[in-house]
This record gives sequence, C-alpha cells and structure tokens, in this order.
Amino acid sequence: MSLTQQTVTEASKAVIREYLAAISLGPAGRIEPFFAEDATWTLHGELPISGVWRGRRAILEEFMPTAFARVDVASLKLEVVDMIAEGERVVLEWTSQADVQGGLRYDQHCLGVFTVRDGRIVSVREYFDTEHARHTLFAA
Repeated sequence: MSLTQQTVTEASKAVIREYLAAISLGPAGRIEPFFAEDATWTLHGELPISGVWRGRRAILEEFMPTAFARVDVASLKLEVVDMIAEGERVVLEWTSQADVQGGLRYDQHCLGVFTVRDGRIVSVREYFDTEHARHTLFAA
C-alpha cells in the first residue's frame, strides 16, 4: 500500500470514528457535518425504510427519523465489533440494542460499507437482519 493510499485509509477511518462518537451522544450528537450534501444511504429489503435515500437531508430528516421512530433513544447502545478499511472504503461491523415501544427489545448485528471522500461520508450500504427489524421496529 502506498503512503498516499495509507493516508487516505487512515483519514477515512478517522471520519467514521468521529461519526460514531457523535452518534453515541444521542440526540445531542450532531451528525449532519459528517455527510456530503449528495450522500446516499442504501438499505436493501422490504422494510418501510428500504431503498436508496439520496442527499443529506433525506438521510437525516426522513430515513433516520423513520428508522428510530419507535426506539427509546435514551436506551440506544451501539458497540463497534470491527472496522476494516482500504482507501475511501470503511467496512464497519457493529451491534445496536435499544428498548422499543410496546416492550420489545431491538438487538441487531449490523454491517455497513461506508465511502468517505474529502472528509465526508458520500455513501453507506447497510446490511442487517430485516426480519428482526420488521418485528421490532415496524410491526403493525
């Protein structure tokens, strides 16, 4: 790996670490500066939040509020399992636990492929157990 590639890799990992630190502050955490204006977030599956969310506004004002609408944010706990990176790409593995309205418990294992460019997240592809999310977060 060239010195330039190694520098980009370390910078990409640093952005994701800082993003995670901001998220860990809960609602007080300011995460909008971490996303490029034209960022995308992709979630495959058939959940109400599945699809490609285009733009920082859509990610922060539509996707995330819908994803966490039934979650007691004060109980949310994220824990990094692993992070690997090469260049602009960072693969993050984490767990998410939270209390959910109706007495359910969200206990999820997640994987995200982040692309970081010029100090901003430009894309995320997130993978997790959609059936568990459907049961706990989107039950009728």
